[in-house]
Amino acid sequence: MKRFYQEATVGESDGGFHVLLDGKPVKTPGRAVQRVPTRSLAQALAAEWAAQGEKIDPHSFRFRDHADFAIDVVSTEREETIEKLVSYAETDTLCYRADPGEALFRRQAEAWEPLLTAVEAREGVRFERISGVIHRSQPKETLEALRRRLQPENAFTLGGLQAVVSLSASLCIGLAALEPDADAAALFEVSELEEAWQAELWGRDAEAEDRRAKRAADFGAAIEFLKLLKG
Repeated sequence: MKRFYQEATVGESDGGFHVLLDGKPVKTPGRAVQRVPTRSLAQALAAEWAAQGEKIDPHSFRFRDHADFAIDVVSTEREETIEKLVSYAETDTLCYRADPGEALFRRQAEAWEPLLTAVEAREGVRFERISGVIHRSQPKETLEALRRRLQPENAFTLGGLQAVVSLSASLCIGLAALEPDADAAALFEVSELEEAWQAELWGRDAEAEDRRAKRAADFGAAIEFLKLLKG
């Protein structure tokens, strides 16, 4: 698509902020005004539009799709989104370990246990650690506490969180991403531990590295989106 505007600015209305293209508000695919809760996020969205050349590259918008998803989908499916997030806790990557005594088990414990215990301490919950791939249910009290934890979050935070959680297969990593000092690169490495282990054993190939780079970029953008929601 050819660029159809000259200037991208930020406006404020109804307690939120939105991007204006030559004075006209940007709308979501669902035709709602793309109104976001912080000026910081609106400025980042405007910067994406301002950075476009003569032709618009739809793949260069790192935050627009997150905002649209929150407005068009999460805001109308809050409970479904929360339940989907809680379901990740049932099979959280950080809880499923190799057999004790294996080298992979030791690496998982070193990388995963500090993050998992920190989440348990912050949220006042307890997770079961499982060796092997046989499913074991997490405590009902833990799932209920996590559900209560997510209820107050707005649609934008829930949408960004869903992106992080789906990429990492871990609600615990997602909750860690909400912390003010969250390190996107470090959290991504934690989420990729098993893939990195396999690559060490069997080698790396170009296609796998390309997929990893794409996941890393998407993961980083989702966490940056969450940070922009803090203002």
